Amino acid sequence: MWYWIRRSWNQGVCSFKCITALRVFYLELIRLCNGRVSKEMYAPALGGIMLSIGIRLSIDDFALAMKRPLPLSVGFIAQYVLKPVLGVFIAKALGMSQMFYAGFVLTSCVAGAQLSSYASFLSKGDVALSILLTSSSTIASVLVTPLLTGLLIGSVVPVDAVAMSKSILQVVLVPVSLGLVLNSYAKPVVNLIQPVMPFVAMVCTSLCIGSPLAINRTQILSPEGLGLVLPVLTFHAVAFTVGYWVSRIPAFGQSEEVSRTISLCTGMQSSTLAGLLASQFLGSSQAVPPACSVVAMAIMGLCLASFWGSGCRIRDLLSSFIPQFSSIVEA
Repeated sequence: MWYWIRRSWNQGVCSFKCITALRVFYLELIRLCNGRVSKEMYAPALGGIMLSIGIRLSIDDFALAMKRPLPLSVGFIAQYVLKPVLGVFIAKALGMSQMFYAGFVLTSCVAGAQLSSYASFLSKGDVALSILLTSSSTIASVLVTPLLTGLLIGSVVPVDAVAMSKSILQVVLVPVSLGLVLNSYAKPVVNLIQPVMPFVAMVCTSLCIGSPLAINRTQILSPEGLGLVLPVLTFHAVAFTVGYWVSRIPAFGQSEEVSRTISLCTGMQSSTLAGLLASQFLGSSQAVPPACSVVAMAIMGLCLASFWGSGCRIRDLLSSFIPQFSSIVEA
């Protein structure tokens, strides 16, 4: 058990150092430019992240998706049904401030993050399924995310679902489609830019994180802001758990690898997209929960992936603390 703890810690520390270093750079950039950089670069930065997804897609991927409808359907249910309900429940149960409520719920209504594909690789999960699920849920977010947002928080704050859908179309579907076209008809271009795309995606993600954190640092350090820690951590921990165990229901009959993948895709959502939408349609303070969520889901997701990748299982961890658990499972 101590092996996976050390390995998970190293993964989390490495990710935290990268994010922190780039965020410090961006905070200084924001200070020098009086905040103008964030507003100008947020949408292009998110477009860069989506382009990195698109260049990994091909027409054959969509044909493969049609051959695996069940795991994709389970993943969609976990992401777009269970997770939004979970977000609303946690926000209300923990008495979240109205300053952050809408942004927190919006975070639960977006697609899976591209980082979940890397986490699936570390966990020895189904990487192909992770890429398909992330890509298809990202494309579906053009319609699903505005619909869910209007349904769940429309009574709390005004939500322009049509304008939100157009914004997602511009920053998600256009760059993803461009990447798909390049990968299908301009392979030499893709081979040239693909090696640097992970770095580009990391920088773009840091830009998207740094913007709301820098602008709202006073609110983050307020009692209401510090009160976000428990809801954010609880949300991701429960999302990972729900994603795993839903796919383990006997009626679905999914393998361990598929269950790990769905768990990671459910717990690691595109908080950068939620941050952009919150900034545009809900107010700058509502972009704070998505920014905090990015950091939490990255560290928690990579630690969980490392735990699975080291050959451990959840039941092994439980058995180490509850000796009777292994006998119950075997029975």
